[in-house]
Amino acid sequence: MSTLTNKIDFAVIISADHANPNGDPLNGNRPRTTFSGNGEISDVCVKRKIRNRLQDMGETIFVQSEDRCDDGYDSLSARATATITKGASKEEFAAQACEKWIDVRSFGQVFAIKGKAKGEGVSVGVRGPVSIHQALSVDPVDISSMQITKSVSGESGSKKGSDTMGTKHMVEFGLYIIKGSINVQLAEKTGFSDEDAEKIKECLRTLFVNDASAARPDGSMEVVKVIWWKHNNKIGQYSSAKVHRSLRVTAKADVDIPKSADDYNIVIEPLEGLEPEIIEGI
Repeated sequence: MSTLTNKIDFAVIISADHANPNGDPLNGNRPRTTFSGNGEISDVCVKRKIRNRLQDMGETIFVQSEDRCDDGYDSLSARATATITKGASKEEFAAQACEKWIDVRSFGQVFAIKGKAKGEGVSVGVRGPVSIHQALSVDPVDISSMQITKSVSGESGSKKGSDTMGTKHMVEFGLYIIKGSINVQLAEKTGFSDEDAEKIKECLRTLFVNDASAARPDGSMEVVKVIWWKHNNKIGQYSSAKVHRSLRVTAKADVDIPKSADDYNIVIEPLEGLEPEIIEGI
């Protein structure tokens, strides 16, 4: 595989329709919002979905969800120590980790592993070339909540009856934008390749495949478009900030309350010499 040769910027437009894109555990699992009321999805959440899609595509993943573990290891420490050569230097440790796991050479990883004896521990940091912003909705979102009940007691003789209450939260509708970039200098250090970049692009296009849950029923989350800018050099023809600003998403003038992606104008302002690839979501 050839190491990445050109800087890449990307943006992903996604919609949430009566779904909880990313619950806040410190706020009763309500959908995350900013102080201004715009919906928010953490970068960690987005990376988790990308890792899951890579795993679905047959790639080897270091940071696996417990319910998706496919190698029998019950912790990151166990996975690392069983895979990396014992006694490897920090440089060798990082090189082996990047070669083995695509998420390490993509996003980077901090390896902090305790040793059985003093001085046997490992502390290695890898900076990955793929950086992702938290996603923000174009407009403030309305969050609705509903009370739910259990139809039966969970345990025999339990004091809690079948009327035990719970709450479910959802964004009525929101159009979110995920922004990201892939840095060539860091790709050269981790071995991230052009082929890896194509895999990341496919993961973004199919971000919500196999991601359905009670909070996000199938069809409630959709990738509308992926915009992929590939520069003609290592450092980029334009800054990532300028490239991301060239994407303008605004509600149509005759729409008071947007209810779908069709209620928005999506415009990509031209940047001389940099032509984006526009990919429709699955």
